[in-house]
Amino acid sequence: MEPIISYSGLEISLIEIILGLALLLLGALAAYILKPSGDERLHSSIFDMAQQQAQLQGRLSQFANDSAQRDTLFRESLDERLAKVSERVGKSIVDTQERSSESLKHLHERLALIDRAQKNIEMLSTEVSGLQSLLSNKQSRGAFGEIQMQDIIKTLMPPNAYAFQHTLSNGKRVDAIIKMPDGYGDVAIDSKFPMEAWKRLIEAENSPAEPAAKREFSRDLLIHIKAISEKYIIFGETHEVALMFLPSEAIYAEIHARFENVIKKGFMEKVVIVSPSTFMATLHTMRAVMKDAAMREQAHIIQHEVGLLSEDVTRLDERVEKLQSHFSQSTEDIRKIRISTDKITKRAGKIEDLELKEKAIEDTNVTPIRRVD
Repeated sequence: MEPIISYSGLEISLIEIILGLALLLLGALAAYILKPSGDERLHSSIFDMAQQQAQLQGRLSQFANDSAQRDTLFRESLDERLAKVSERVGKSIVDTQERSSESLKHLHERLALIDRAQKNIEMLSTEVSGLQSLLSNKQSRGAFGEIQMQDIIKTLMPPNAYAFQHTLSNGKRVDAIIKMPDGYGDVAIDSKFPMEAWKRLIEAENSPAEPAAKREFSRDLLIHIKAISEKYIIFGETHEVALMFLPSEAIYAEIHARFENVIKKGFMEKVVIVSPSTFMATLHTMRAVMKDAAMREQAHIIQHEVGLLSEDVTRLDERVEKLQSHFSQSTEDIRKIRISTDKITKRAGKIEDLELKEKAIEDTNVTPIRRVD
């Protein structure tokens, strides 16, 4: 590619410049040959050539200056662009590092949460294993249900309203008894947990062994209901209805959904099956009955206090009425005082007007003194 020099918006190659110089020389030679020779013409031609050469050198110098300026501007522009690119690259690297650091921080936090969750899962697995081993033993299973029942009673009932492992008059010991007011009879509560029969029923679901498992589960419940009715319902000592506590909501729901015969047998034997949630509702009802009985026992005290309160209210009303009369009397006294002050003010004004009139009369009666020359 030929080198190009730009000047005043035009592009001129070096070859074109050389060709121009050659044409100028040829023109000068032709003019010298064709025209008559002479020193003046020779000097004139040389002078013209010198001027043209000077102009050409000026243009070449201008071209060089323009090229140098363009190079300088190009380098400055290139440096500026490189600086901006370096700045953007540096900022991008810093932003990337910050985002990476933030992502790593979140990742560490998530990993910490996962570690804690893993530990919780391990602890839960240990507790589930312990609970499974606990429920696999019949005595431990019974103790588990009994403790749950006791916790509910302790939470909802006052300390003097219940007793655990209470011995009845027939020598039978009931898991818990709620001491109701006179005329109601104490309510006996027995805790049962038919875990083995329930487990067999779940394992035999949708299989040929399911009917036999249902019969076995129903038979175990009916045996518990009959035992509670015979042992813990005593006429004149306990309430006519006893409670059988099941520490499992799932078993309770299954009984009401699929074992209607067990529910009917419980009503016939006056044994009500309760789960933890329904047991809490039943205890709330018992506590309301106790409060109502206590209110009836203290009715005469309440009536006496209400009478005294009525007297106090009447006395307070009389005193308020007296205080109101005092306020009314005070208002009347203040009104009369205002009337007296108004009268005194008016009389003082009249006296002041009288004194001014007398002074004016005295001033008019004074005889002027004549001057003696």
